[in-house]
Amino acid sequence: MATCSTDNDAVDEINDPGAAPYGNFINYYTFNPPENRLSLIPTSLLQDLGPSDGHQSTLILDVGCNSGELSVAFYKHLVQDPACVGDSNSSRQNVNLLGFDLDEMLIQRAQQTNPLPGNLSFITLDITKDTEPLQDFLTLHGCSRFHLCLCLAVTMWVHLNHGDSGLLQLLSRLADISQHVLLEAQPWKCYRSAARRLRKLGRSDFDHFKTLKIRGDVAQHAREHLETHCGMELVQSFGSTSWDRKLLLFRKR
Repeated sequence: MATCSTDNDAVDEINDPGAAPYGNFINYYTFNPPENRLSLIPTSLLQDLGPSDGHQSTLILDVGCNSGELSVAFYKHLVQDPACVGDSNSSRQNVNLLGFDLDEMLIQRAQQTNPLPGNLSFITLDITKDTEPLQDFLTLHGCSRFHLCLCLAVTMWVHLNHGDSGLLQLLSRLADISQHVLLEAQPWKCYRSAARRLRKLGRSDFDHFKTLKIRGDVAQHAREHLETHCGMELVQSFGSTSWDRKLLLFRKR
C-alpha cells in the first residue's frame, strides 16, 4: 500500500516518501498511520456483516499488507475492543487474518513483529501470479471464501504495473474468494504523483501509465466492474480518509 502526494510541488518536496514501483514503501505507516482508516470503520463491523455461513471461524484477508501494522491494528480494532465483544479471548479464537505482500522483506518484518501469531499470519505472495496459498488458507479453515477482504491503496499499483486488464483481474479474483470487500482505490492524481516520483529518481516510467484507458474516477470504475461482472453490490461508504479516498464496502449478492 502506498501514498500519493498533493499536486503542489513544494508540498511534494517536503512529504515525498520516495518511489516504490509496487507500492512497497519501507516506511509506509509513518506517513499514513492505521488510524487514518480505522477512525472511519466502526468496531462493530464484523458483527454488522452478519452470520459467517455457519462456519466457526471468521476469515479476513489483507491484500498488500506491507509490514503488517494496519493488519494488526485492524484486527485489534474489530476483535479486541472490549466495548464490542463480550469475551475477547473467545472472540480471538474465532477470527483469523491473513496478510500478504509481494515484498519479502516487508513480510519478514510483519512476521517478526506479529503480536498475535495464533490469529494473524503473513505470507509473501504476488496475487497477479498465484492465488493457491489463499485457497490453501481457506481450505485449512473449512471455508470457501474470506468473510472480509481488505484492499486498501493497492489497486493503483496493480493497475500501473499490469494495465487495465490486471486491475480488473485483481477485482474479479478478490470478489471470487470474498464475501465482502472493503475497497480503497487511489484517485487519478495519485497515479500522476507516482509517475512523477519515479521519473525524479531517473527510472523508467510505469509500462502502462500512458496507455491506461481506465482513468478519472477509478473507484467508480472499480464499483462498476464489481457490480456488473462480479456479482457484488455496494452496501456502505464509510466516508473519505484525510487523503480524500473513499472506503467502500461491497458484498456478494
